[in-house]
Amino acid sequence: MNIEEISDDDKDFESVIIVALGSNLKGEWASSISVLEAAKARLTAAGVKILECSSYWRSKAWPDTAQPDYINAVALVETRLGPEELLCALHRIEAEFGRVRTQVNASRVLDLDLIAYGRRVGADAAPILPHPRAAERRFVMGPLAEIAPAWRHPVSRERADVLAAAARVGADAEPL
Repeated sequence: MNIEEISDDDKDFESVIIVALGSNLKGEWASSISVLEAAKARLTAAGVKILECSSYWRSKAWPDTAQPDYINAVALVETRLGPEELLCALHRIEAEFGRVRTQVNASRVLDLDLIAYGRRVGADAAPILPHPRAAERRFVMGPLAEIAPAWRHPVSRERADVLAAAARVGADAEPL
């Protein structure tokens, strides 16, 4: 792809870092929304500046819909932390909020995922970038399309709004 083929809207996203936030257990907070508000404050304290954040979205838990519904959001952030350091910081914050990684797709007080770090692509070491399943998840792509519809996936080059419309995992996700 030539630089001339990249739209002006897309150029704004060359260095954007995207973090997804989710919760389906309130823990010691009043609600999952309170958890996510506290997590955003904790991110800022950890040196992760939130530039823009989507509204909150609700979706059924996946793959086990018997679990409580999730509340999700996506944030565009900036930080001096590199991808590995940022992923470690996200995991530390999850642990501070009581997350214990025991079972894949288990209910959790807080889930923080590094979705993209600029246009970096890599699958050889953590973090795998972009997040390998984010494009399939409406509860990620929907909130991202809300705040950055012209963002393009670093591998497929599909826009966030197109990916959101096509996503099948969490297809019931809707803004609150």
